[in-house]
Amino acid sequence: MKTPLLASLQAARAAKRPVALATDLASGAQALVTPDSAEGDLALDAQALASVRRSLADDKSGAIEAGGKRLFVQVFNPPLRMIVVGAVHIAQALVPIASLAGYAVTVIDPRRAFATPERFPEVAISHEWPDEVLPKLAPDRRTAIVTLTHDPKIDDPALEAALRSDVFYVGALGSSRTHAKRLERLGAKGFGAADFARIHGPVGLSIGAKSPAEIAISILAQITQVLHGREMAEAKAAREAGKPGARELAKEAP
Repeated sequence: MKTPLLASLQAARAAKRPVALATDLASGAQALVTPDSAEGDLALDAQALASVRRSLADDKSGAIEAGGKRLFVQVFNPPLRMIVVGAVHIAQALVPIASLAGYAVTVIDPRRAFATPERFPEVAISHEWPDEVLPKLAPDRRTAIVTLTHDPKIDDPALEAALRSDVFYVGALGSSRTHAKRLERLGAKGFGAADFARIHGPVGLSIGAKSPAEIAISILAQITQVLHGREMAEAKAAREAGKPGARELAKEAP
């Protein structure tokens, strides 16, 4: 890899921006592709760019045929993260299954009696207030934030920080009435309808969940749905940016 391209790749990874390295397997020429830019000595037409970006959206490295070339696409997506605000019983069920699903989990709760290594082994724990620690964690578009305390003093600052970021998922525990009051408080802080639409509240898919474990399952299911729904939308946008190749047409054939 040429030095300027390596520097760009390192900068993208340091900034936790999604990026893919496309290599022409015949010539060795390379291009660094992001959702909205491309650079390098490998010229990619619209179809090839769309195919590489589809691999990026799908988070899938591998060889592809695109634009008359055989390319190897290496995807460098930021890791999936989940930030759980509130070390409650639901969190005790949610944290291990989120870890199994591939999320690096951080539990935030200033109440030290709740957020202990005994209750949450092998995950990062913060006893700072959410509005203090979230800027340090720098949540990004590969991050989900879930608030579970029912305490506005803890949940609201976390939601405010989440809505000011580009996290892909924001969820808040509470009944419809609790959520309506929450939106009133956020509205008084200057947030509006577009912000409210980002919050999944009451949190989780409606599957009739009752126990903490069942609620945790519904939350992770909804996070998974949102994540892959967004990825499919990005892949569709990438596909529509270029003409489909023979493989894509074959897949769409009846």
